[in-house]
Amino acid sequence: MTLQQATLPVPQFDQIQLADLKQQIEQSIQNGQKFLNQLNEVPHDAEAQLATLTEVDQLENNMSEVWGILSHLNAVMNNAETREVYQSLLPSLSEYYTQLGQHTALYQTYQQLHDAPVFQTLSEAQQSAIKLALRDFKLSGVALVGEAKQRYAEISARLSQLSSDFSNHVLDATQAYFKPLTETQLKGLPQSNVELLKQYGQQRELEQAVATLDFPAYFAILTYADDRELREELYKAYVTRASEQSDKTEFDNTPVMEEILSLRQEMAQLLGFNNFAEYSLASKMAPDVETVNQFLVDLAEHARTPALAEIAELKTIAQHDGIDELKPWDTTYYSEKLKQQQFNLSQEALKPYFPAHKVVHGLFQIVQRLYGIQIIERQAPVWQNDVRYFEIEDQGQVVGGFYFDLYARNGKRGGAWMSGFRSRVQTANGLQKPICYMVCNFTPPIGDQPALLTHDEVITLFHEFGHGLHHMLTEVDNISVAGTHGVAWDAVELPSQFMEFWAWDNESLDVLSEHTETKQTLPQELLSALLNARFFQSGMQTLRQIEFALFDLTIHSQTPALNSQQIQATLDDIRNKFTVVPTVAYNRFQHSFSHIFAGGYAAGYYSYKWAEVLASDAFDRFESEGIFNTETGKEFRKFILAVGGKDTALDAFRNFRKREPKIDALLRHQGWTNSHKTA
Repeated sequence: MTLQQATLPVPQFDQIQLADLKQQIEQSIQNGQKFLNQLNEVPHDAEAQLATLTEVDQLENNMSEVWGILSHLNAVMNNAETREVYQSLLPSLSEYYTQLGQHTALYQTYQQLHDAPVFQTLSEAQQSAIKLALRDFKLSGVALVGEAKQRYAEISARLSQLSSDFSNHVLDATQAYFKPLTETQLKGLPQSNVELLKQYGQQRELEQAVATLDFPAYFAILTYADDRELREELYKAYVTRASEQSDKTEFDNTPVMEEILSLRQEMAQLLGFNNFAEYSLASKMAPDVETVNQFLVDLAEHARTPALAEIAELKTIAQHDGIDELKPWDTTYYSEKLKQQQFNLSQEALKPYFPAHKVVHGLFQIVQRLYGIQIIERQAPVWQNDVRYFEIEDQGQVVGGFYFDLYARNGKRGGAWMSGFRSRVQTANGLQKPICYMVCNFTPPIGDQPALLTHDEVITLFHEFGHGLHHMLTEVDNISVAGTHGVAWDAVELPSQFMEFWAWDNESLDVLSEHTETKQTLPQELLSALLNARFFQSGMQTLRQIEFALFDLTIHSQTPALNSQQIQATLDDIRNKFTVVPTVAYNRFQHSFSHIFAGGYAAGYYSYKWAEVLASDAFDRFESEGIFNTETGKEFRKFILAVGGKDTALDAFRNFRKREPKIDALLRHQGWTNSHKTA
């Protein structure tokens, strides 16, 4: 089938030269600096002030496009050349953004507009953009003078370098490890996993299966390998990545973590905050550190009883195999056995029903039903031959485009994410439509077999697509509040977590599943088993998320900043109080916790749980009014997806739900209460 060409102006990935890209980024930085250097005072009248704001938006639009391409390639095709160019540009990029955030005349321009009568005549989006800009100026140190200003700039530059180093260390440490496996060691692994490990072996020119720390390989061994020593060896390699406990100490993130925490603390104090957690929450929906801490502790209380029962079950089943003491490398293995025993369900039995192409097609059908949009695959240049490009049409009009890069491969960072390439904005040349990347690390196709997804991977795909819809279905034309821009970080996960609910719906599973050979949808017994197992270990999983969130919040609330021993002691203390799963002294989870040391979740990891309350409560309305109720879908699109950062997160939620958020639906969706649905 020949695809139509992309209708949106997409990047020419088949022609991109790193040297040209570098030049374009340098040019964008120079254009920005030139503009800032020429703006010495506030323009006299409102018209000229508004023109200045338009120019700032245009500069940002140009920058985010060229830098977005490089940053994307650095994440999905990481090699020495890309990395070198990326690293070389970080200092000047950081310098430019510091200059922008601390530019007094520009700040005063925003302030004067805000205080002038003309402000009331501006669109809601523009008003919100100005208010958020004023907040961000203050958080960027616009009020700082002299040495303090200089020091802020130095800290910003150094932090951007350190977070890049942290991320590189994790990637390099992950890729440095491999272990050839004997036939005996493969015992217990399903054939599809054995084939995957053999494929990893072939990539290394070996005639045997190879274990790696890529998540599909690591997870397969921890779940299925009967060889307990192998599971332990792989577990140890994985949890000591990028730490002093690893054989490869050149990737040790210990000094990087210490310096990041120390600099964040110093930056927060420069700006008048007691600690970095306070600084982080100044731009979020949650009011203060104490509220977040209490929210997490209360949620842990709800999860504790179910979690204790769940771990007791695991210990019992392990004892049947003569294992008196459950170890961390046993929990995934016995969880899978327990799931099979309790629900007659295995991930492996499900996989043939979820070929990737069918799941993708089913996801599109669901979204089409909910929001009345069409998704069409189009021809566009890509960076890797299994990447695909699609466009969204609404009533025959293209409203946005997206790329799917779904499979794990060498040189690609782990995890799953959505990142915007281009935002919706009104430009001099007309309306620019949004485009984004959605990236996952699923098990790739093996030989001539299609890629098969676990149900967990189906959920991940729905999650990332929720972010993508948030970016693409925005109806705001102002770049600083379009899509996910300007949305409080602890509410940005609402659309993504909300989408996950459809991966659990009976009707949805019918359109998502098709056996690779028989073409049957998921049979009743497997469907029932899957739904019955929905709350399997929900207590343990919640406590795990709370452990990460409390650890993140605590290390960013401590003054002075903690050293590595204190970081470890904090983690140990939180584990002692909250976790029920066994751990070991050499576990260095923090050394690869990229969300908080290399991503945007510093003192913000709680956002996943905070937004889950909002997502559960939003979905609760669909449960009451019909899961595919198009009117409800229309309202969710109108009040949540379309508004971007124009409305505050709380206002957007209230507009959709006609009331304040409640936690009841979350507790029910975890399987901990049987309370009736709230209206």
